This record gives sequence, structure tokens and C-alpha cells, in this order.
Amino acid sequence: MGENQMSVTEFILLGFCLGPRMQLLLFGIFSLFYAFTLLGNGAILGSIFLDPRLHTPMYFFLSHLAIVDIAYACNTVPQMLVNLLSPTTPISFAGCITQTFLFLTFALTECLLLVVMSYDRYVAICHPLRYSAIVSWRLCITLAITSWSCGSLLALVHVSLILRLPFCGPHEINHFFCEILSVLKLVCVDTRLNHVVIFAASVFILVGPLCLVLVSYTCILFAILRIQSGEGRRKAFSTCSSHLCMVGLFFGSAIVMYMGPKSSHPEEQQKVLFLFYSIFNPMLNPLIYSLRNAEVKGALWRALCKESHSRLG
Repeated sequence: MGENQMSVTEFILLGFCLGPRMQLLLFGIFSLFYAFTLLGNGAILGSIFLDPRLHTPMYFFLSHLAIVDIAYACNTVPQMLVNLLSPTTPISFAGCITQTFLFLTFALTECLLLVVMSYDRYVAICHPLRYSAIVSWRLCITLAITSWSCGSLLALVHVSLILRLPFCGPHEINHFFCEILSVLKLVCVDTRLNHVVIFAASVFILVGPLCLVLVSYTCILFAILRIQSGEGRRKAFSTCSSHLCMVGLFFGSAIVMYMGPKSSHPEEQQKVLFLFYSIFNPMLNPLIYSLRNAEVKGALWRALCKESHSRLG
């Protein structure tokens, strides 16, 4: 393994094959999206931390989702912005493998967190009287630690399998970050084992959790239909439908990328799909899951009012 690593010291990320003006335009757009992602998720974390009224299981899981989204963006977007300005800037072998590991960790962790959050909503809506007994703080902490641990361990398995492989030139990755499938294309030997492990992991971490999420939301839907109040039914349906829309986009695009026929997804199309994970999903999650929520908006308003009063005082 040492010889394999010594033969490759850096990679070039080709990014988006566009003209200089278009790349400059994308740099401006993606920089704004990156800033909105950090601000939105940072606001969620700050509100949950500062407001005791948000110290509940639902917001505990939302805070972990916000951390994952910030980590997603910080792992891939800065390197992408650098490459938009200077396309020939290399990334070291160690930096590339680290980026692959972190991306997989955050992606796998988010899959599991979405399942946990759907279970939390299922208990809250379908068994409201038993909610505090079922979703205890001990269970919440256990589920959060399990999500992060499983995500990290599965990512470590994938990276370990990559490190044992030799790489051939040219050392150019046709992507805007070190995505695992794009990295494997530079390997000199048969990568069938890696692809089998990726497919098996996709079944375990994508198809399985997606089925659990769909079961949870199906039960929630039936519970919503039994709500007598029209306003309550409309509010619950609006919240759950937006959540389910984001879950569908997240799991759907991942299943297409890692389980669909590879010949049907051109590399430029793959880059667009991965933009969803790197920029759009982390930016939209605060809007979908939290900032539309009256409790979060109230917490933000109270925090802003408190800050303005302290300055005036």
C-alpha cells in the first residue's frame, strides 16, 4: 500500500468544463449559496442552543442535521470555489482521500438521521400521549451516536478498500470533489470488489432507510387524515409533505447515482446531481425543516430582540 501511495502525490479536479466567464459566474452563485448554507444552519444551531423551549428531541435531531449540512458544505464547496478560479490547482492524495471519507461519513450519517427524524415525527403524531416515555433523552443520544458511528465506520470501509489499490495516470478526476466513483476510475486494477461493496452499502443505507421513512410517513398520513380540525390537518400535511419531498430528493438522487446503470449517467449529469448534496440540500434543509417552523422563528426573533436590547442597554 505504501508503494501505491508514493506513486500518486496529488490529483487535479477538472470541475466544470466551462468557459472562464461562466466559471466566474458560478463562483459568485455558489459563494452566495455557501454563505446562505452557513448562515441558515448556523441560525438553527444558535436558536436551539440559546432557547430552552427548543431543548426537545425533535430539535435535538434537527441540530445534528444542521451540523451535517454545515460539514457537507465545508468539505466540498471551498475546494470547488478554488477550482473555479484556478482550475489547475491540485489537491494532495491525502487531502483527496480525506475529502472522500468525510463526504461519505456525512452522507451516510444524514441518511440515518432522516430515518431517526421520521421515527420521531411518527411517535409524536401517532402516539402523542406516549411520546415522552418512548422518545426519552437516553434514546435520542443513543440514536444520534449510532447514526454518526455507523456513517463513519461504513465510510472507513470504503476508504480502506481504496487505499489498497494502485492508481494510474493521468491523475485527473473529472469531478468538482473527490467523489468515490470518480476516484475509482483512476485505479489500474479491477475494482469489482469496491463496486460490489458500494452497491451492498447502498442497499443497506439507502433502500432500507428509505423504506422505513416511507412506512413512518404512511402511518403519519393516516393519522393526519383522522385529525378532526381542518386547520390542524392542513398544517400537519404541509409540514410532512415538505419533509417527504426533501427525503425523496435526497434518497432518490443517491439511489440513481449508486445503484442505477452507470452508462445512463454522463459525468456532467453526475456533477449536477452531486451539487444537490453539496450545496442545494444543505441550503434548503433549514428552510424546509426549521425556518418554516413557528417555534424556530419565535426563538430567532427573541434572540434578535435580546441582542438589540443588550446593545441599547
